[in-house]
Amino acid sequence: MSENQPVPDAVKSLPWPEQYRALSESAKAPVLKAFYEAGCVSEDTPISEVPMVALDFETTGLDSEAHSIVSIGLVPFTLDAILLNQAKHWIVRPRLPLHQTSVTFHGITHADISDAPDLSEILEEVFASLNGRIPVVHFRHIERPFLNVALQYRLDEGIRFPLIDTMAIEAHLHPDRQPSFFKRLVGEKPTSIRLGDSRKRYGLPHYAAHNALVDAIATAELLQAQIQHHFSLETPIGNLWL
Repeated sequence: MSENQPVPDAVKSLPWPEQYRALSESAKAPVLKAFYEAGCVSEDTPISEVPMVALDFETTGLDSEAHSIVSIGLVPFTLDAILLNQAKHWIVRPRLPLHQTSVTFHGITHADISDAPDLSEILEEVFASLNGRIPVVHFRHIERPFLNVALQYRLDEGIRFPLIDTMAIEAHLHPDRQPSFFKRLVGEKPTSIRLGDSRKRYGLPHYAAHNALVDAIATAELLQAQIQHHFSLETPIGNLWL
């Protein structure tokens, strides 16, 4: 759908496989049409049978309407294997200026982006890894809205897809992560659900943060650990996606 033609509520209410079929008929951009035509698994598919892709963006800030993507990391995986030979990493030229605050986080500088491609130049490569897979992220308020806005700007069409959010899973597992006043008095600290801290709870190794590819790999490993410790191989994907 174009930005000026929002997805009808009747389509949004459909199960995801049916949404994809409907959106494949209305999509104008070839990359989006191919994405929807690749299809989506049904909500009762066991998580062990779902092809996934861990996805991470580094951005110039946290507001998808005011900031831009500066790097993309992704790695296809299943619960059995992380396909490192298919991992991809791109630095892309943002349509809005870099901010010093974001440079401090991700280390991508003006020199790095001066010859970098615009996202429009690598969309086919990016979607080659997304098509037919369920994206997995850590904090869903970055990758899905930023990609949607970026596509609206370049294609005049947004995108819809379900995803698994490993941060949301940790939030569900630790609903009382803020200790009470009295527990704080005796030194109990809040339970962090940041990516590195979440990985530590499962005995996963420390990785340097804020590199899109490293964070994508870290997210894939975290989901594998979460499923192993708290769920079943037969858990339906519909219980996990958002």
